[in-house]
Amino acid sequence: MKFKKIISLITIFSLAIAIFAGCGTKSTSTDDNGEDNEKRIIIGFSQLGSESGWRTAETNSIKNIPNLDSNVDLKFSDGQQKQENQIKAIRSFIAQKVDLIVLDPVVETGWDSVLQEAKEEKIPVLIVDRNVKVADESLYTAFLGSDMEEEGKKAAKLIIDKFGKDANLNIVELQGTAGAGATVGRQKGFNETVKDCPNYKITKSQTGEFTRAKGKQVMGDFMKSDGDKINVLWSHNDDMAVGAVQAIEEAGKKPGKDIFIVSVDGIKDMFQLMADGKSNGIVECNPLLGPQILEIAKSIAAGKSVDKNIKSKESVFTQDQAKKELPNRKY
Repeated sequence: MKFKKIISLITIFSLAIAIFAGCGTKSTSTDDNGEDNEKRIIIGFSQLGSESGWRTAETNSIKNIPNLDSNVDLKFSDGQQKQENQIKAIRSFIAQKVDLIVLDPVVETGWDSVLQEAKEEKIPVLIVDRNVKVADESLYTAFLGSDMEEEGKKAAKLIIDKFGKDANLNIVELQGTAGAGATVGRQKGFNETVKDCPNYKITKSQTGEFTRAKGKQVMGDFMKSDGDKINVLWSHNDDMAVGAVQAIEEAGKKPGKDIFIVSVDGIKDMFQLMADGKSNGIVECNPLLGPQILEIAKSIAAGKSVDKNIKSKESVFTQDQAKKELPNRKY
């Protein structure tokens, strides 16, 4: 009898240890070797397209997340510059019950319905790079990216620092995709900053759709109509500016000298042009968001709160800094 009582006490004691050991631990699963692993996180990423070198760098950085953490899976969809494709992708991610949806939106508006669907399924949504305008900001968990208005202000300041507020300048503008957050924000920030410069005139403004080919085409048209009058090119991204440099040279002018050029992003090709004296200023917009997205995803999975607006680290570069910075460019 004593032996049976001892066995019973040992069994009870062992169960108690097992129960208490399980309290307060991370959610785990067991692999084929009987070892515990953290619960897998599945991320669905809806990318707007691949219109530029910057966009490719962003995509590659986010696609690399599973290599940074083997407990994370990534499902990727290329929207090909169409909002309807992105909405379909989000609905697919919802159906697949992913743990986090990451959206880089092609335009600012028109997301309320599909984000409401994600909210109803209790799937958090992280907006990256370009922000959205929705009636209820609780439809998304957080925004990670740049302050687009601030980028526009920085671009304007580069021009003001060069020429002064009282200079007579004819400025041509290459806009990004119509309705995109980057386009709206950068244009607003730039225009608000130069409004105190009475003789700064934006004589031409047209979308180059954030692409080199379109940037070259539009700048070519600007050169044909106003080539001898243009003092400054303000481009909403580097890729359009790269195309514009070609158009300026084909028109017989010297980019960076005859026409002062300012653009946004910080791609290697633009730094090379600036090192060659063919451009004058770059406002950096950091595309390497993968590590930050991973950090946010793990925080959300652990039930931790995250800031509503999370900024990426960025700088401003001038022509005299280009050669030194060029080797540091990763995209």
